[in-house]
Amino acid sequence: MSTVNGHQSSIQHFYDLNIWKESNRLSVKIYEITENFPDNEKYGITNQLRRASSSVGANIAEGFGRFHYKDKIKFYYNARGSVCEVQNFLFLSQGLKYLSKEEARKIFSEYEQLNKRINSFIKSTHQKMSETDNR
Repeated sequence: MSTVNGHQSSIQHFYDLNIWKESNRLSVKIYEITENFPDNEKYGITNQLRRASSSVGANIAEGFGRFHYKDKIKFYYNARGSVCEVQNFLFLSQGLKYLSKEEARKIFSEYEQLNKRINSFIKSTHQKMSETDNR
């Protein structure tokens, strides 16, 4: 257990973060649903959607591993951008009839919730940076 700003924290690794756990769960879901995409999309939308979804968690992990708050925040913003990229490809997948409207909306909504949680995480990281700067 580590101490952060005078408080005990059980977060010692990126994989302890709930937002990382959620991004990983959603990425696995993306890999599962793209298994049913047409073979001719293997290097197209399937690859793009998988790369974008895995980029969310990768950016959270990389940000966590950075020492300076500004560096951390930059990667958390990148994770947020990757969420939007996933959502873009979900719309495209629905339009191409690779996903039903219901399936696309459900996972889109899950990514929307993750995006809100990333925004909160960015806000709290900004606050920690401000607290450190004011010492």
